[in-house]
Parts: sequence; structure tokens; C-alpha cells
Amino acid sequence: MHFRNALFCYTGCLLIPNNPCLWLTRYLRAGTSIGANIEEATGGFSRRDFAAKCSIAYKEARESHYWLRLLRDTHCLEPRLAESLIQDADELKRILAAILISSSRQTDSK
Repeated sequence: MHFRNALFCYTGCLLIPNNPCLWLTRYLRAGTSIGANIEEATGGFSRRDFAAKCSIAYKEARESHYWLRLLRDTHCLEPRLAESLIQDADELKRILAAILISSSRQTDSK
């Protein structure tokens, strides 16, 4: 929830005319996709459907992490803000990876 809220809050700060950080829209798309896929996973019809949506969310978290590093390294984000968002994205990646591992074990044992 914090990641999503921060995503919207801080991207508004970057929507400045003639801003060279065109990667912002890709970060926004990947970041919001995480929550959308988690939402779909919770309504999945099967364990396999749940795992598939979580897998997509994991990939989007990795992509968000990439774009945040790029935005930080090109000075499009203030360093402390970038580090905070990168930590959030990293935490999401770890949580989703743990869910995928657990889901895989449950599927394999059946």
C-alpha cells in the first residue's frame, strides 16, 4: 500500500513540463501493475491462477526496481526519495518471491 501511494504521490512531483525523465511513465505503469496483479491473484480461481498473477506482479516489481534505479542514477529523483522507493520495491520483490516459492511447494506437493 505504501509503495503504491508513494508511487502516485512522488510521480506527481516529476510531471514538470520539459522534464527529460521520460522513463517515469514506464515506472508508473510497472509500479501500478504490481498492485493490479496482486488484486487479481487474490481473486484467482485456482492455485495455478494465483501463482501466475503473483509471478507477473513479481516481474513488474523487478521492472519497477530497475526504473527507480535509472531515475536515481540520472538524477530525476532526489537521492533519499529514490533510495526509499528502491527499498520498498526490493521488499515487494522479496515478499512476492517468497509467495511464489511457497505456492510452488504447495502445488508440487499435490
